[in-house]
Amino acid sequence: MSRISETFKTLKARKEGALIGYIMAGDPTPKLTPKIADALIIGGADILELGLPFSDPIADGPTIQAASLRALNAGTTPKAVLGIVKQIKGKHDVPVIVMTYCNPVFKMGLQEFFCAAKSSFVDGVIVPDLPVEEAGDYRKAAAAQNIDTVFLAAPSTSNERLSKIVACSSGFLYLISHFGVTGAKTAVEESTLSLVKRVMPYTTGRIPLAVGFGVSKPEHVKSLITAGADGVIVGSAFVNIMAKYAGDAAKIYTEIEETAKKLKEATPQ
Repeated sequence: MSRISETFKTLKARKEGALIGYIMAGDPTPKLTPKIADALIIGGADILELGLPFSDPIADGPTIQAASLRALNAGTTPKAVLGIVKQIKGKHDVPVIVMTYCNPVFKMGLQEFFCAAKSSFVDGVIVPDLPVEEAGDYRKAAAAQNIDTVFLAAPSTSNERLSKIVACSSGFLYLISHFGVTGAKTAVEESTLSLVKRVMPYTTGRIPLAVGFGVSKPEHVKSLITAGADGVIVGSAFVNIMAKYAGDAAKIYTEIEETAKKLKEATPQ
């Protein structure tokens, strides 16, 4: 059983949902990312998702696009991100997932990327622009290094394709809560709660279900966990803090920790 699967199993036994916290590696600088991760984990994040900055992040909204640009301008490279993961894992026993795009992975080469990821103790990888139908070699390379492959499903995903995605996923299924890109929302729509209930029969007993895109407040977390999700993914809420307090690292750490604590308090099932 993978480290991610173990985490979900432990949380389920405690009747808690998982808080998966996303930050962009290298934003505002690579040096600060491990300390920001410290604050996020201390605040209550059960799983850490690190964005690997990329020049064309098609699944991300303006908030995370801007974070990616800041990280790239700070000199953050794929190998630097893996080094950051290794630093974080040397201090925390928390699963770490890298969220990237096809280009950086295939440019490095599948074998080299996953070997490097394994040596840095990466637990899982998310590649939003990789169709499950074209992921055979990718999945083999990831599995060879015991790294989870997290696929995404969207509101438009057919039931037939959903079955295929669930069968090919490991760690958890990333359910996109709404059409469009990432970004904080004011409320969880009824259509999102209905989507969770539609997807649950395909994931229950097979793989944990985590919901992302637009999740930013404790009430969002509570409603999604109550609807049946096993976890939530929160990104823009944390990235906004990093942008708001750029230049004041101490304030970033404090706000990240306090926000994570409030979100985690909303996860009991």
